Amino acid sequence: MENLKQVSEYKWEMNRDYKPGMRVPGTIYADMELVRLAERDRALEQVANVAFLPGIVDRSLAMPDIHWGYGFPIGGVAAFGKDGVVSPGGVGFDISCGVRLVKTNLDEADVKPSLGELVAAMAANIPKGLGVRGRIHSPEGVLRKVFTGGVKAVVSMGYGRESDLEYLERGGVCREADPGKVSARAYERGKDQLGTLGSGNHFLEVQVVERIFLPEVARAFGLHEGQVVVMIHSGSRGVGHQICTDHLKVMDAVVRRTGLELPDRQLGCAPLGSREADDYMAAMACACNYAMGNRQALMHWTRHSFERHFKSSERKLGMDLMFDVSHNIARMETHESNGKRTELCVHRKGATASFPPGHPEVPRAYAQTGQPVIIPGDVGTHSYVLVGTPEAMTESFGSTCHGAGRTMSRSKAKKTISGSELRERLKAQGIIVMAGKDSQLAEEAPEAYKDVSRVVDVCEGAGLSRKVAMMRPLGVLKG
Repeated sequence: MENLKQVSEYKWEMNRDYKPGMRVPGTIYADMELVRLAERDRALEQVANVAFLPGIVDRSLAMPDIHWGYGFPIGGVAAFGKDGVVSPGGVGFDISCGVRLVKTNLDEADVKPSLGELVAAMAANIPKGLGVRGRIHSPEGVLRKVFTGGVKAVVSMGYGRESDLEYLERGGVCREADPGKVSARAYERGKDQLGTLGSGNHFLEVQVVERIFLPEVARAFGLHEGQVVVMIHSGSRGVGHQICTDHLKVMDAVVRRTGLELPDRQLGCAPLGSREADDYMAAMACACNYAMGNRQALMHWTRHSFERHFKSSERKLGMDLMFDVSHNIARMETHESNGKRTELCVHRKGATASFPPGHPEVPRAYAQTGQPVIIPGDVGTHSYVLVGTPEAMTESFGSTCHGAGRTMSRSKAKKTISGSELRERLKAQGIIVMAGKDSQLAEEAPEAYKDVSRVVDVCEGAGLSRKVAMMRPLGVLKG
């Protein structure tokens, strides 16, 4: 802590002498308690390590949900110029892990009396859990279409509406994708996992909008107090994990060949424009398209579950997509650096884009408000919808937090928290939870995470995003 300088209530600076070899300083957005938590799990050291990477622009950044990760800290943001690098550790294993929010025209009173039956219907309809196979047969030919077409490819298979494409980052497709850069093992792992929830911190949650902070923005997003919504949190499953694994080996070889000195081997990277970097970006884009397509299929099964339960069409139930955001991604974006507009490779690992009104990346429907930002809580706690700000463009390359952020490892959580007791505690709060094993539920207990409301307040206080709505959980489905 003595090597950090607090420059405002929610902003800390790490000078380059924090660790000899840093090319740029670091910036941490946090209050006193959150920065102490980051120091305790050595995540601050990872902020410094990222600053060693060639071509890093301005500074190494950390969001208030920062915690220890592979190479980069989770909650880390870094941008690289044309003489910079791309690093798989700056994206992570669950490429394009993200969240989407589905609206309804139902109120809590419509759902509460039969909530248990509704969650049970979703549990029966939605494949979930570690290694589970989905209901969509997806051999290599289908995977290639999803790898290149993203959500549009999944919609063309009958899972969703064309109008869903209007409410997605970049229209739901990463156009840099090249299925030829994906290994046979990744194809094998991705086969028949499309439309599956997975395990870990992934969930599907029925929520009620409890509070509105910005009424005009909420109206533009189609949100109001008392409204029932559904939040879907999932990623690229085995595909993303394998693509990251494959390219970490490649990057490690690049570092050894070039003699690049790094403080952590997990920061393996390749120069932008090199064959290795281009191959990774093309394969990563395939995983992004798979992840967005996966959430699209999950939304389809969710809509189907509501239709069967309420005996009404999903359109009559108002089950429109509000937005979908990805957390773990590296992509080329235009930003201002040193007074010039320039193209940068922005890595967001456990961080979400937070673009302001009028930004070219914001879908037309939200051009006047700015990009929606969806922030999930942990099991039994509130979740949030935020909106992007102009300040984020100058402060954080248009980035904000992605969730609460862990304070306890999964193994420690399982040893110290009783999953069955947590289930009963949530039941007493009126929250129905359906999870595969009590031990898996314990991994995601509120005690294992930072306070998401505190994290969101820091982001708002630092100007990275603004609070629009707060949701309370009603029913939770986990793998």
